[in-house]
Amino acid sequence: MIQLSDIIVKFGDFEALHNINVHVKEGEFFTFLGPSGCGKTTTLRTITGFIEPVSGTVKMQGRDITHVPIEKRNIGIVFQSYALFPTMTVHDNIAFGLKIKKINKDEIEKKVTTIARKVDLSDEQLKKAVSQLSGGQQQRVAIARALVTEPAIICMDEPLSNLDAKLRVQLRNELKKMQREFGITTIYVTHDQEEALTLSDRIAVFNKGYIEQIGTPNEVYNHSKTEFVANFIGDINPLSGAIVKELGLSDKQHHFVRLERVRVNRDKEAGEFQAPGRIENREYYGLYIKYYIDVAGQTIKVIEKNDGINIYEPGETVAVGIHPQDVMSYDAKQ
Repeated sequence: MIQLSDIIVKFGDFEALHNINVHVKEGEFFTFLGPSGCGKTTTLRTITGFIEPVSGTVKMQGRDITHVPIEKRNIGIVFQSYALFPTMTVHDNIAFGLKIKKINKDEIEKKVTTIARKVDLSDEQLKKAVSQLSGGQQQRVAIARALVTEPAIICMDEPLSNLDAKLRVQLRNELKKMQREFGITTIYVTHDQEEALTLSDRIAVFNKGYIEQIGTPNEVYNHSKTEFVANFIGDINPLSGAIVKELGLSDKQHHFVRLERVRVNRDKEAGEFQAPGRIENREYYGLYIKYYIDVAGQTIKVIEKNDGINIYEPGETVAVGIHPQDVMSYDAKQ
């Protein structure tokens, strides 16, 4: 559907993207994930046509669009700021792209009404100025405007980042539902790991203009290809000293284990490293409890499901177990 091949982007002498290669399949929800300044938005803007690479090609449905103007790429765009016209009505904001394409008035009315219903905007809201709507409603307008022209793909640049946490979670679920219903190929940019893991079919993890890994949420989380990905995706324990020695791991590598993989007060299993640990602190989240446990001189973070019965107190001694196969190891950089 979308194929990026050996994309290099420079701003003056600064090389922002280094040989980026991505293949987004038709109907896929594909996320570019990474910290600020890593190249994810630059890659998105290269796809949409706002940035032209110094080398490499952008293909859509097999057609080279590397030098095709933005308006001729048939790509819907939802910006971080939504880029809506605040004094225009919701209806006119959604209809804007259709008017530019010189679609007849009756067809515009039909398309606007249909898309408004699909994104849960009422007839009453269509008559309001955009400035009268909440952040969540404005986000729906931005999505409706992007979809109403029936683009081949839709690109979203951090569309939830301006919303409060509760609304962000609510609209995240709605976004995925809408994407499935429309079946439209979606490229999504975010720095939020949880957002990427819950929304995506596949994720490209960016770091300093390179892609560290492309994979499903399960692959990038449980089988992180690089040390950067292991540390960036979710929370993780670095292992050292006595624990590394007891697990029989190489001291020439860096070793990590996810919080939920550490076992507390369970029967020892074959091949498992187990040692006493002292509860240093705990954080109560309701669904689960996060413990900080001193094991062999280092603090190990553990997530335990909250059953309302087995809740450990600071100072209490527990048995901590780690399976060697749950450890992710990476060669130490020289």
